[in-house]
Amino acid sequence: MALDTLGEFIAAVESAGELVRVREPVKAKLELCEIADRAMKMPGGGPALLFENVLLDNGAVSEYPVAINLFGSMRRMQLALGVDSLDEIGARISELLEMKVPEGLLAKLALLPRLLEVGKFPPRLKGGKPSCQDVVLQGDDVDLDNLPIITCWPEDGGPYITLPMVISRDPKRGIRNVGMYRVQKLSKNTLAMHWQRHKVGAAHWREMAERGERMSVVIAVGGDPASVYSASAPLPPTVDEFLFAGFLRASPVRLAKAVTCDLEVPADAEFVIEGYIDPAEPLVTEGPFGDHTGFYSEADLYPLVHVTAITMRQSPVYATTIVGRPPMEDFYLGHATERIFLPLLRLTLPEVVDYHMPAEGIFHNLIFVSIDKQFPGHAHKVMNALWGQGLMALAKVIIVVDKEVNVRDPKEAWWIALNNIDPERDTRFTMGPIDVLDHSSRAFTYGSKMGIDATRKWPEEGFTRNWPALIEMDDATKARVDAMWPRLGIRG
Repeated sequence: MALDTLGEFIAAVESAGELVRVREPVKAKLELCEIADRAMKMPGGGPALLFENVLLDNGAVSEYPVAINLFGSMRRMQLALGVDSLDEIGARISELLEMKVPEGLLAKLALLPRLLEVGKFPPRLKGGKPSCQDVVLQGDDVDLDNLPIITCWPEDGGPYITLPMVISRDPKRGIRNVGMYRVQKLSKNTLAMHWQRHKVGAAHWREMAERGERMSVVIAVGGDPASVYSASAPLPPTVDEFLFAGFLRASPVRLAKAVTCDLEVPADAEFVIEGYIDPAEPLVTEGPFGDHTGFYSEADLYPLVHVTAITMRQSPVYATTIVGRPPMEDFYLGHATERIFLPLLRLTLPEVVDYHMPAEGIFHNLIFVSIDKQFPGHAHKVMNALWGQGLMALAKVIIVVDKEVNVRDPKEAWWIALNNIDPERDTRFTMGPIDVLDHSSRAFTYGSKMGIDATRKWPEEGFTRNWPALIEMDDATKARVDAMWPRLGIRG
């Protein structure tokens, strides 16, 4: 059954034995981050944390508890999306992608349930007063200082909302976008929106700015976990994240009309911050910010958000996260994307067997890809194709290995790759877009990329020596040792 609220998700995490309630008073400024960071560095991602006595910057105890690291383990990511394995979702997508119109009436009727499954997931507008508007604050009552918005790292420009669903609408096509962008609190009623130039929300803002029109924007905090995850997923601009969340949940997302603008908001969100951006106003300084690269990203100019309303549930919980030196909670969100989107990648690259973005590569810096190699130069074909796939265009290093290599084990992937390459022969460099946060690129958002062909080399690729076989014990010996192993007294 789908989890409809943050509270239901927290209860499920606690029932699974993966939640720690912290009753000690903890400051929202730096202390909460330091505690969460130590938890996230524990084996397996550490526990989710619910801070029940958070001290605001003015010294008062927050009315609202703070939840963090809710998505920070494989088990919790599976709970969030209602599966026993993240690959189950990829399998559902594969099944839908492989649908063909069958012959015969009975076969066609058997296909109907799968077609109907797709059609029942669009988000639904909830009638009556939604729970996210149990409390409505407008005008002088708007005060972001009363929310336990955390300051993560010592050199951050201020407190940041870090786990939001930022909702905007394409002014041309009317398509909604729900993105996860960091948002800096500037005052009791203003925010700075970090819309990187490659993001869909930034495209909406540029279009509104060209028109000279005021842009509505909503920042929802805390909601059903599938929707929160979907905000982080690299979906095409034409796909509504709430529709995708409905598919993941196998149940439609419930939406409601915002109070002060024409956008829809998650009906069961814990907090909703409504506002607007005026393109006539100058950009404001946002940052620095301790980012997922493990380094601070520099301050820059971004749009100013005027807050028109804050709405919330009765007794809400404030959900947040931190990023920094990996591994962190965001690794598990990224890993879910990796598993879920593999079938979509195979639509254009069927030779791809698997791929993996290890935590140390912070998603865009390193991708291992295993392929079913069919012809000379196949690895180079794949790496160039990957650089043409959406946000994979930002990938800095792609390493291609043969199909039998377990790329989900970076130790095995590195071992094979480093044994298989002649650096000069097998490395290719190209230029292209680079992540905004990459401090090493030669220019802002532009720089070089490296592709490494670590597959077995073919004669046509200029390799005329014998390629050695892997060392492996024969099956009969392994079976005999398996049988005697319990008697050997070897513990490890």
